[in-house]
Amino acid sequence: QTPDSFPPLRNEAAVRVLRGRMKGIQGHCNSCYMDAALFSLFSCTSVLDSMLFKPFPLCDRNVQSILRDEIVNPLRKTGFVRARSVMHLREQLTEKGQCSSFTNAEKDPEEFLNLIMHQILGIEPLLKLQSGGQKEQDCYCYQIFMDKQEDLVVPDVQQLVEHSFLSSDLKLVEIPSCFIIQMPRFGKEYKMFSKIIPSLELDITDLLLDSPRECCMCGDVATLECS
Repeated sequence: QTPDSFPPLRNEAAVRVLRGRMKGIQGHCNSCYMDAALFSLFSCTSVLDSMLFKPFPLCDRNVQSILRDEIVNPLRKTGFVRARSVMHLREQLTEKGQCSSFTNAEKDPEEFLNLIMHQILGIEPLLKLQSGGQKEQDCYCYQIFMDKQEDLVVPDVQQLVEHSFLSSDLKLVEIPSCFIIQMPRFGKEYKMFSKIIPSLELDITDLLLDSPRECCMCGDVATLECS
């Protein structure tokens, strides 16, 4: 355990600490969905560090300390987290949640995020979405759903998000403080994409509801939008 706090890894430090054998979060007993989510959320960004320190109204301080001291700090300090540390967290999630299989079964990352952010830490939803002018939906992450696109062989994240929002007639009600995106799922038998290129920046201009944008024909402020 590492009682001190460590900042997220950046640039050369990230390469030096995270590259090589025995790096990352050790997998054990179908933990891959949680390992990947925790690594993405904390290794190289501080956007969600409030989860580690802030005393939220419903916050379970024991789960918060396990997350901070046994997983995030060791990951940022040495680049490695033992499987037993993640199992400790999974045992607590099983105890606090309504599901008894968090310690042995693979889950959807969204189920894990909803449990730890909403039920255990009491964090306000990160995203506000609206579909086709209907009522706003609050959520913690966005999972990309889309049909197979023949022209997208090796897509980047920007393309996938735009295609998914367009096909679902979705808009972001406001600019999110944190935009957690789950890539298209696939099983052992079928892979929608062999590779997905990470977009280091995401342009959400066209995804925002009622956001002023310029007309592609004349350059003035647009009054109509064509999908």
